[in-house]
Amino acid sequence: MAKEVTPVTKKTIAEALAEKQGMTKKAATEAVNFVFDEITKNLKKGGVADINGFGKFSVKKRAARTGINPLTKEKIKIKATKVPAFKASKTLKDTVK
Repeated sequence: MAKEVTPVTKKTIAEALAEKQGMTKKAATEAVNFVFDEITKNLKKGGVADINGFGKFSVKKRAARTGINPLTKEKIKIKATKVPAFKASKTLKDTVK
């Protein structure tokens, strides 16, 4: 039987940080939220968040295209948009192998 793995959430990261660093849960939660907020703000400006040993977050542009409405089979225009992207570092890839 496979081992059950608990998903990692901002809350679990904050709890682990608080325990390991002897911080309050509130301070750890603020620190975790700060990190994610900084990454988000940078991506919103079109920047990149390169976290050594983990990976690179960036923004990719999706071109406008024609799609099909599955209910009516009618062709529709889908606007160009920006989407977040993540590329894992070699270190992370090797660790997961």
